[in-house]
Amino acid sequence: MRESVLVTGATGRLGRALLPRLTEMGYKVRGMSRTMRSGGDVDWVTADLTTGYGLAAALTDVHAVVHLAAAPYKRKYTDHVELDGTRRLAEVARERGVAHLLYVSIIGADQIPWGYFRTKVRAEEIVSSGRVPWSIVRAAQFHEFMDQAFSMAARAGLMIADPGIRAQPVDVRDVASHLIRRLQAGPSGETEDFGGPEVLAFDEAARQWLEARGKRRPLVRMKVPGKLGATFRGDHLVTDATPTGTITWKRYLQEQLT
Repeated sequence: MRESVLVTGATGRLGRALLPRLTEMGYKVRGMSRTMRSGGDVDWVTADLTTGYGLAAALTDVHAVVHLAAAPYKRKYTDHVELDGTRRLAEVARERGVAHLLYVSIIGADQIPWGYFRTKVRAEEIVSSGRVPWSIVRAAQFHEFMDQAFSMAARAGLMIADPGIRAQPVDVRDVASHLIRRLQAGPSGETEDFGGPEVLAFDEAARQWLEARGKRRPLVRMKVPGKLGATFRGDHLVTDATPTGTITWKRYLQEQLT
């Protein structure tokens, strides 16, 4: 049996992909949730990053923590989870003798002047300035995120995409596999990028989405205005870091139809 690993945000997209892979690799997996859970080969624990409830018990006898908990869509709640919660987690992890705190952030977070990205950078600083050995993995945009974004855009009757913005979408299964490699290697004390196997302009990604979904929508190529648009066109959403994932955007879309 390998070491015990606690996963925060265990019920999210990445958490659901990571937990079974960890158990397959022989780790003793502890999944953390704010509500009571059960099932699978996971030792579920109830804890709340925003209050500290249950954290001490959740982190007892844990070798490593994979910190996935996030709140990107709840503006008033975001800082309580991403900043106060990360700080609280790091402090209790130090008290409990955790040997590795692995945090997942976003590619380009330090370059793009967007509110949530700035929050992720502040959370990175909490992790890297703490007293628990650490690693940070900045992942590219998940396929599911792009899928949802295009689905929402299509409701307007047309698709607007800036061809100058490029992304490197990544599958959560690939990210999960990479996080296990990082756990196996131990804390790096570094921030690394992890992207998908291909770089796509947004208009091409939108075209592939329309084709896969069988939707007939005009594809309007238009620049995102202002400083934010210029920053997005600065290729901050892509990386030349290796390794990369292997599952392409087209493959992801095809799998959704089966």
